[in-house]
Amino acid sequence: MACTSCSTSDGGAPKGCKNNGTCGTDSCNKLTVFDWLANMSLPSGETPFDCVEVRFKNGRKDFYRNTEKLTLSIGDVVATEASPGHDVGIVTLTGELVKIQMKKKGVNHTSPEIAKIYRKASQKDIDIWSESRDKEEPMKVKARELAITHKLEMKISDIEYQGDGSKVTFYYTANDRVDFRLLIKDYSRVFNTRIEMKQVGFRQEASRLGGIGSCGRELCCSTWLTDFRSVNTSAARYQQLSLNPQKLAGQCGKLKCCLNYELDTYMDALKDFPDFETKLKTEKGDAICQKQDIFKGLMWFAYTDNFANWHVLNIEQVREIIAENKQNKKVSSLEDFAIETVIEPEKDFNNAMGQESLTRFDQPKKSKNRNKNRNKNKVSNPNQNQGQVQGQNQNQSQGQGQNQKPKQNQQNKKPIIIKKNENKA
Repeated sequence: MACTSCSTSDGGAPKGCKNNGTCGTDSCNKLTVFDWLANMSLPSGETPFDCVEVRFKNGRKDFYRNTEKLTLSIGDVVATEASPGHDVGIVTLTGELVKIQMKKKGVNHTSPEIAKIYRKASQKDIDIWSESRDKEEPMKVKARELAITHKLEMKISDIEYQGDGSKVTFYYTANDRVDFRLLIKDYSRVFNTRIEMKQVGFRQEASRLGGIGSCGRELCCSTWLTDFRSVNTSAARYQQLSLNPQKLAGQCGKLKCCLNYELDTYMDALKDFPDFETKLKTEKGDAICQKQDIFKGLMWFAYTDNFANWHVLNIEQVREIIAENKQNKKVSSLEDFAIETVIEPEKDFNNAMGQESLTRFDQPKKSKNRNKNRNKNKVSNPNQNQGQVQGQNQNQSQGQGQNQKPKQNQQNKKPIIIKKNENKA
């Protein structure tokens, strides 16, 4: 999924990806070639190499001959020869390094079949090229609908317009051979242009779509990997990996390319190892290899009548026993050659808070509301309790005072004496 145009617009961002050139899945970054001869001038009398490298959409690159002696530099948009019409691409490499790249790709730079560059792209060429690229996404949706209508077991992964808009290339993936003759007729009728079908592999499709691998990083095929080497299950066997297709397969459905990265290191280390199928003959019985540690140089053997007990031996000791067996001699036992394994002490973790317990959240929590309510009156507000006590004392003192006052009044009052009138008598 390359950019519509890598030329910069206002603000310095590419017109197509609008990601300031940091899009990892668009084939722009992984196909970039550093010209380390750019600051060096040619010797006097030497003419520059007449071929340049041009990049198109979907990571497609090709070499073209500069027959018009144009002054080209990296990043120039040029119109190149195509069949029919012309195509529009971007120059990615010029000079003597192009000759090295052609040799690496197996292209003869003296061949007359190399296509040529017509001219630097004009503004009209760029406008037609940009308009054609804008038609690709809606055309892809319609093309997939037509393929489903014909009930073909194929997937249209991408569409590429030619620079002049005269031809459209449909990239598809399929497990088996597909008869799409009727489909091409419908494409020509609906899109009204010349159609070309090109099958790509599942790895090429994954490199265009991109994604995140099991390692947590972006896919190698969409960032930097340009050639796809064959990967066999023997690579997993040499590295002692489990032959689980779900773990060994990538997003493309094929074996992961990274299985080949460390294969050479494992192959070099396995040169010093005896054959895994080697049997050791002892007086106790024959022993068969059960496991091996490639980088530590260790092998585990077990007797054929007791597979539960394994004995660890160095590869030097195994060779010594093999040399004895070749002379029709048997060693006493494997225990005489076995390495004593030191058991590492287990690290005890002080579980003070019980935080590593898996069932710590299953235990019901104790309700603390009752205790809080009980302690509120006793402990939480001591000043309030003191006030209540003082208030009660004051009330009691006031009540006693009220009771004492009438007693005092009664004591202070003098008795009233009523005298009878004796004269009346």
